[in-house]
Amino acid sequence: MRKKPKIAWPTKDVMNQVYEQHLWGGKDVDFYSGEGSHDQEILSSYIEAVRSFLKSHNNSLTVCDLGCGDFNIGKHLTKYTNTYIAIDIVENLIERNKTKFKKDHLEFYCLDAAKDKLPFADCIIIRQVFQHLSNAEIQSITKKLKHYKYIILTEHIPTGTFTPNKDIISGQGIRLKYDSGVDLLKAPFNLKINQQSLIDNIVLDGNKGQITTTLFIT
Repeated sequence: MRKKPKIAWPTKDVMNQVYEQHLWGGKDVDFYSGEGSHDQEILSSYIEAVRSFLKSHNNSLTVCDLGCGDFNIGKHLTKYTNTYIAIDIVENLIERNKTKFKKDHLEFYCLDAAKDKLPFADCIIIRQVFQHLSNAEIQSITKKLKHYKYIILTEHIPTGTFTPNKDIISGQGIRLKYDSGVDLLKAPFNLKINQQSLIDNIVLDGNKGQITTTLFIT
């Protein structure tokens, strides 16, 4: 008997469901972007690495945070920027963030990064977003990254060798269970850059892969 094909729901609907049903945890709070946005063992070195980069530019950069989530991470970075523009696809989440986090140089917008025009900025931060998206959506966003001088990309990938960029349906899960992870420099994305450097790497216990953060200069 043939299996029924999986239905690809619009990403906006999928992400609304993830937060509404607390599929990433945090049932005691209104919005929760998962352990990767709250575990201090994961966050401390990442936040320090990004802070150091921003401070090295004298806190002068305009930053776009693509997929800002519950802003548990972004709130630690805003003071080191000239302007911080945080975007997410979930409208109720963005409205909540606007109320909870207020600074003169902080802006929140509800955007679908694959379909909408992205804000101007010097630097774009994309933290554990692509791992949840289909290749078609990643490719659409990747084409827009040439407008940013600095790209800080964080992805949850397997340790050791793996097959990059296996396609998935956008949603709660990631490519790790298929022994795959996102690599923007490989096909089908083939991001063109001038320089890259690994600025943070956390190897998770229990054969759960690693969370890598790479700085690309275009």
